[in-house]
Amino acid sequence: MHRIDLPDWAVVRGRALNDFPALARARTALVVIDMQNVFVAEGGVYASAAARDIVPTINRLAGAMRAKGAPVIWTRTTYTAEGPWAAPDWQYDTADPSVAAGVAALQAGAEGHALHPLMEVAPGDIVVDKYRYGAFACPAGELNRGLARLGAEILIITGTATNCCVETTAREANMAGYKVIVIADATAAPTDAEHNAALLNLRVNFADVRRAEEVLAMIAAM
Repeated sequence: MHRIDLPDWAVVRGRALNDFPALARARTALVVIDMQNVFVAEGGVYASAAARDIVPTINRLAGAMRAKGAPVIWTRTTYTAEGPWAAPDWQYDTADPSVAAGVAALQAGAEGHALHPLMEVAPGDIVVDKYRYGAFACPAGELNRGLARLGAEILIITGTATNCCVETTAREANMAGYKVIVIADATAAPTDAEHNAALLNLRVNFADVRRAEEVLAMIAAM
């Protein structure tokens, strides 16, 4: 589990921009970023112990949201070399063995691409494939359309990696006009330093950052 170190001054400064102590049942969605085998399972190309540590907490949050009739959305980072969703040619050098392994693991149908089997995904949940780090920048646009249909205004964001796809999606959501809550102990990065750096950036400018127990109480009060 990460050792979370979010300075008091960052929390105080961030409240001026992003302070969301209450949730609205019909306007709140849980977005779980990339809890896939490649990032979570032991031996996964980009996996971390910290990502495995947050699995039970995310499952609790997802269950609490479903109990309130609120949507749960899972994203999967997806690689394709075909069509309009392909990454730029220069972005992934598959001559590098580690990059090639990651590209192979993230293709649809690969074992690495699948959500980790310990993630409790319910039949009514929404699963979105994204082709960029940020779910809102994904050219497929599926998350954007889904949130519009749901009428969501507040996004609770969890998952991995805090300093990559989580942070990018949270920043994009803020710029798109959503209220964003990132859960400090339901997100994960390769190291404590990367995790805390991302939380600091998010708290100061882009999101409210709270602990899971606090957010679970907020969900219960919806």
